[in-house]
Parts: sequence; structure tokens; C-alpha cells
Amino acid sequence: MSFEKNSRILIVGLGLIGGSYAMALSKKGYSVTAITKEQSDIDYAVGAGIINGGSAEPDEKLISAADIIIFALYPHVFVEWMRDYGKFISPGALVTDVTGVKGALIDEINSYMPEGAEFIAAHPMAGREVYGVRNADDSIFRDANFIIVPTRDNTPGAIEKCKALGETLGFKRISYLNPTQHDEMIAFLSQLTHCIAVSLMCANGDPNLVSYTGDSFRDLTRIANINEEMWSELFLLNKRALLYEMDCYRACFDKLYNAVKDDDTKVLKDMMRLSTARRKMFNKVGE
Repeated sequence: MSFEKNSRILIVGLGLIGGSYAMALSKKGYSVTAITKEQSDIDYAVGAGIINGGSAEPDEKLISAADIIIFALYPHVFVEWMRDYGKFISPGALVTDVTGVKGALIDEINSYMPEGAEFIAAHPMAGREVYGVRNADDSIFRDANFIIVPTRDNTPGAIEKCKALGETLGFKRISYLNPTQHDEMIAFLSQLTHCIAVSLMCANGDPNLVSYTGDSFRDLTRIANINEEMWSELFLLNKRALLYEMDCYRACFDKLYNAVKDDDTKVLKDMMRLSTARRKMFNKVGE
């Protein structure tokens, strides 16, 4: 299934992900406009063929004309935007997002949705450690996962359209989680991994490390190049689930620590065998 080719798509927030969505959809022949805070980003995206047009201010005509609206904003900005401008969304429009937490947002976003329009949450598990529409790259979706987060308020038609969006963008795998499942899974797979990378980079300040490091350290800390505004907000919005995963990780790390301290070769090897077996499930073809 795909969208009708005459569907008018509006992206709100033309950063890396919003820009990459726009790029992928424009390549497929859809009419894409954008609202973002910097006029220079609109100008660049129009010049690069990423969008057909847009505005640096919330534009009632652009909003009301859209059949599909995709929000790529920080969580608190998303909420504030909907509070102030959600009234301009047309009945029949489908609204979705790319936000990294769901449980703390879905009910509030729905409270600002006008009658006849529908919000269905989604999360593209893709990205890069760069920012802005000038780094837009729709190839980041090619081997990535797309999570749809429906609630009992969502209609089958909206769920199917959201699936079609993921397919049109080129995601490899599409799955479904409820908001609680999503936030618990993201706490482990995404937020905890960023916590580990940040902690590791903060653990040793020797400026000469860069002269000695190998690929293992670079690979492990790639995501330590982090947007502190966005990620601190995501951590705190998902605090309960993230703290639980941090406690679980700390218990495993302590077990490893004690095995080294006590010269416990058996525990070390058991943990390494388990780690190797589980990691194989994530290997890409050819690894």
C-alpha cells in the first residue's frame, strides 16, 4: 500500500530526520512542504529539491491544506506547537511523529487534535551523529526499523497509512508496539546505550587517548556525540523505564567487575559466551 500520489505532505521540523523524510518522499513524487524555524533551511531544502516550499512561521494555509503532517520536533516543542496551532489541522488529516518517547506525549497530543483528524505515533529507528537538513540522507532508512505505536483510539485505516509511510520511506522492517512497550524497549535499546557511551567518554579525560585508540573504542562511543538538549529531555520523560534498565545494566556490570576482582574465570567466560551468542542475532549479512 502507498499514499495517493496527490497527497499533500507537511513536515514540521526540518532537521536531519524531518529533512530525510522530505527527501525520501520527494524522490517518490509526493508534494512535500515544510514548516521550520529558520528561513535559510527552507531556502536550502527548496533549492536542493527536498521540498516544494515552506515557511519559517506556522502558516495556517500550509497546515490546513495538508493531508498528512509529520512532526519532527523536540517533545516539548511538539506539545507547544500542537497547543498553539493544532486547531488549524483539517478534518481527515493524518498526523504522525518521529518522537523518541510516547507514553508521556500521546494523550496530551490527542487533547489538541481537532475533531476528524487522527494522530498515530511512530518512531523511525534511524539517525546519524550530525544535525540539520543540510545533512539529510534518506539512505539512513534502508536497513533500519520503523516502529508504529497505535492505541485503542487509532483506526485500522490510520495504522495502515502509517505502515505505508514506513514502506514508502524505505524502512527494512516495520513493527508494532503499544506506548508502554515502546518506551520500555527504547529505554534499553537506545537511551541506555547513549548513557553508556556518555559515561565512557566522561570516565577518562586524558587528551592523548585519541593517539592510541582503535576501532573498538570508536565504535562503542560513536553515539557519545550527542545533542544534549534533545537527549536530556528524552531521558527525563522516560525516567521510570530508563532507571530500571540502568539498574539492570549496573547489576551485570557489577557481576563482571566482581568476576575480574575475584579471578573468577568461569563467570567471565560464561558472560562472554552469552554476550557473543546474543550479539550474533544483530549481525548484518556478511558480518
